[in-house]
Amino acid sequence: MSESWLNLEGKTVIVTGGASGIGKAVAQGFLNAGSNVVISDMAPEAPEMDEAAGKLLYVKTDVTKVADVEAMVEKAKETFGTIDVLVNNAGINIPRLLVDPKDPKGQYELDEAVWDKVCNVNLKGVFFCAQAVGRVLVEKGEGVIINMSSESGLEGSEGQSVYAATKNAVNSLTRSWAKELGKQGVRVVGVAPGIMEATGLRTIAYESALAYTRGITVDDLRAGYSKTSTIPLGRSGKLSEVADLCVYLASQRASYVHGVTVNVAGGKTRG
Repeated sequence: MSESWLNLEGKTVIVTGGASGIGKAVAQGFLNAGSNVVISDMAPEAPEMDEAAGKLLYVKTDVTKVADVEAMVEKAKETFGTIDVLVNNAGINIPRLLVDPKDPKGQYELDEAVWDKVCNVNLKGVFFCAQAVGRVLVEKGEGVIINMSSESGLEGSEGQSVYAATKNAVNSLTRSWAKELGKQGVRVVGVAPGIMEATGLRTIAYESALAYTRGITVDDLRAGYSKTSTIPLGRSGKLSEVADLCVYLASQRASYVHGVTVNVAGGKTRG
């Protein structure tokens, strides 16, 4: 498929959490389409990207701080003149049990600090970024906001209740903001990845916590990544497949797609 089919050349796209994982793949997808990409992330250095077709700006940003977000948006405007698309991708997942009968109030039982940290990034960060960029898009009378959700937001997830709850909340924000901003010419859509190929975000700390909450070993957990019994397509997803969807949704080829969250999960189901 020719990238020019999307007509995204010269469009300015902000990708939060774009220094690694899905966000980095999404950022690269827009660069490949010839877009100006602003990566907003907490990483100390800009990630290595292929800028052959597009232009890249890196802005270190804490999305839970409104001043950081507003400064990042202003930097994007100063550098590229305007903003056309926001991919609200920054997120965090800290596995915890609601009640741990083996270790009450222990390391892997949910507490207020974990609750606040996950909700602050996954919800407050989405709100701050959507509002700051939304003001620009409403003034222009056009633009797209893409909110990164998760298949777990629809199904729930053992040991990841707070993460799943925030992602279901993101789905509701997407629907609600679509009703508000659609009247101003701004589309709002969601993307919900399922089980994806391994990224650097699968740290030993994350895997140890998730394995504990599910009563299995880390080796068992890793073996489970390759099991596809609940995925009709029979494999994990590729990061590039999430990126391809985001690029499409940001284009005018998707001009009547609005207020919905699209699963990228290979038809995964618990049934």
